[in-house]
Amino acid sequence: MTQKSKSVLKKDRSGNQAKPSETYANGEVLPEKLAQRVLTLIREKGLKAGDKLPPERVLSAIFNVSRPSLREALHALKLMNIIENRQGSGTFVSSLTPEKLVEHLDIEFALDDSTYANLLQARTILEAGMVALAAENIDENDICEIERCLDEAVKVIDDPEIFMACDIDLHRRIMEVAGNRIIKAFMHSIDRISIYSRRRTGDDMEVRRQAVKDHREIVTALKAHDPDAARKAMIAHLSHVGKKFNLLSVS
Repeated sequence: MTQKSKSVLKKDRSGNQAKPSETYANGEVLPEKLAQRVLTLIREKGLKAGDKLPPERVLSAIFNVSRPSLREALHALKLMNIIENRQGSGTFVSSLTPEKLVEHLDIEFALDDSTYANLLQARTILEAGMVALAAENIDENDICEIERCLDEAVKVIDDPEIFMACDIDLHRRIMEVAGNRIIKAFMHSIDRISIYSRRRTGDDMEVRRQAVKDHREIVTALKAHDPDAARKAMIAHLSHVGKKFNLLSVS
């Protein structure tokens, strides 16, 4: 069946028209936009984990969409572990934790150079704030653990893969000390993508040596409980990574 060239804008339950960018040429709402509407409905109805969603026929009527379009949107939410099917019982909310809502982010990225640049920008925004929080919350035990990660990284600096594992561990421990679960949820997703960029830059010994120097500056700021210095040290660290990445991407 061929799609109409002119969009027929759908209206939702409140009579609002869907934007052209949210629809196919035949007027059907895009699955990702429909999935967002389902999430909005879950929130508005105050549904929690274990609560049952309305039947498909009701949801398709609410959103004024076809059952196949609705099923695509529901399938996306199932992949995100937000809803689940229980045979013979219907569809239920599985989890609405921040971790579940963002854990799918890694599949949204195409692993090209522009994506790596965006990834580094996201890391800078998140980790600069994260390390500042950590500087306020950190105690002696936390400092010892982070210093241990740094010492291990120095010992294995000749092995890019093991060094990368130590690098990730150090950043994760700072994240744990920061104690913000929303930042933590996003960082877990970003970490899965950043492994690829870390491999691209971490093969270079110069990058690893600079990372050790940068990490020492970060640890010094954390030990001083200085949020501003910690933030600046993290930004400088990721800036060094970015500069090296730009060199690698054009070589």
